[in-house]
Amino acid sequence: MKQALIVGLGMFGTSLARALTERGVEVLCVDTNPELVQAVSSFAAEAVAFDASDEASLAQVHPERRDLCVCAIGQDSRDASIVATALLRQLGAKLLVARAYDTLHERILRLVGAHEVVNPEQAFGERLAARLAFRGVLDQVPLGRDLFITELAVPPHFVGRNLVELALPKRYRVSVVAVRREVRGEGSVLLPDPTAPFEEGDVLVLAAKRGSVDEMLEKL
Repeated sequence: MKQALIVGLGMFGTSLARALTERGVEVLCVDTNPELVQAVSSFAAEAVAFDASDEASLAQVHPERRDLCVCAIGQDSRDASIVATALLRQLGAKLLVARAYDTLHERILRLVGAHEVVNPEQAFGERLAARLAFRGVLDQVPLGRDLFITELAVPPHFVGRNLVELALPKRYRVSVVAVRREVRGEGSVLLPDPTAPFEEGDVLVLAAKRGSVDEMLEKL
């Protein structure tokens, strides 16, 4: 069974702890607030209250033994989040993910050792903006710094046409990596066939750099 350590039990940390637990991960939660620790103890494998910026206390939960360590300390304690991230890395965290609140915070977290930095508010805002700005965009998630995966209801202009005709990579720098389609009443994920026409009801899974899908939809 995989093991995770989550430091910081705000909404993000608590939601992550619950989601990982539901996926069969053994989660150890840490926070300075005993009430938050008590709240997650009903589903987390273990929950303890202490200050994660204290090296001796943090060492006792053995970050080096965990498959994943997450520093999810809230915005009101940025200094603590930086210190805890640095300590987790120094104590041997194999995969260390830290939560950032702005670009400067992200840079510092990377400098002190975070393998990956996430900004849930920014990510949610970008996903919602994509859905609201263009009809047909069902979801959009970042994949790295400048690459996005977008789920798009097939535009009417595409129905009956194939990838060879549309030439999306050449025209818009957009690649179709998969097609979701109802086949005999069941949802299927298909590899794109360059010569097969798109059908009404298809959902296209696109890979493109930031802004490329927006540019394509503006021109359709």
